[in-house]
Amino acid sequence: MSKRILMVLTSHDRLGDTGEPTGFWLEELAAPYYACLDAGAEVVLASPKGGKPPLDPKSDAEESQTEATRRFQQDDQAQQALANTHKLSEVSADDFDAIFYPGGHGPLWDLVDDADSIRLIETFWAQQKPVAAVCHAPIVLLHARDEEGNPIIRGREVTGFTNEEEEAVGLTEVVPHLVENALKEGGANYSKAEVFTPYTRQDGKLITGQNPPSSEPTARLLLAALGK
Repeated sequence: MSKRILMVLTSHDRLGDTGEPTGFWLEELAAPYYACLDAGAEVVLASPKGGKPPLDPKSDAEESQTEATRRFQQDDQAQQALANTHKLSEVSADDFDAIFYPGGHGPLWDLVDDADSIRLIETFWAQQKPVAAVCHAPIVLLHARDEEGNPIIRGREVTGFTNEEEEAVGLTEVVPHLVENALKEGGANYSKAEVFTPYTRQDGKLITGQNPPSSEPTARLLLAALGK
């Protein structure tokens, strides 16, 4: 029986009031997507609004391309899945074995307090299924609580996009949340590596990655947690 993994993308396409576009980061979807697919898992895509989620155009630029992003762009089936993501409100945790959140700046605006997303995370958590997020996406964990009503990140080892990394991309003053600060304030045991080097944390079923280079390692930890 192949494992089913739900990947949740942002529906938010504007970078604050800069007038610039944002969305999900291509590599953070593409690398985990193929890590899971190639391991024999089934991947289903969802987003708050359903349909085609906004792609951060910077992640589509030549210097951001990787083997996985090129493969994704040329993969008709993947493009079809991306164009028709399921609506989060219509997705049930019961139908999946794990949940994975690719980053990009979009989640800082919508997924951070999206009720359907929080409900899904809490249900996966209660069912003791792996919950994974990379780069900016660990912000989605902020308001999720366990059965006792405690924040699931409290006292747990996590990582996510660092303050230095946000500074490096020049958006410290634009974003509504700095991931590092938000996770620390939420009570997480936050740690990080050097800027833009791969770094992951696993605390039981909770798996997080720091930045785009961490997306495939994060997916591999997820697969290991699923016994794949």
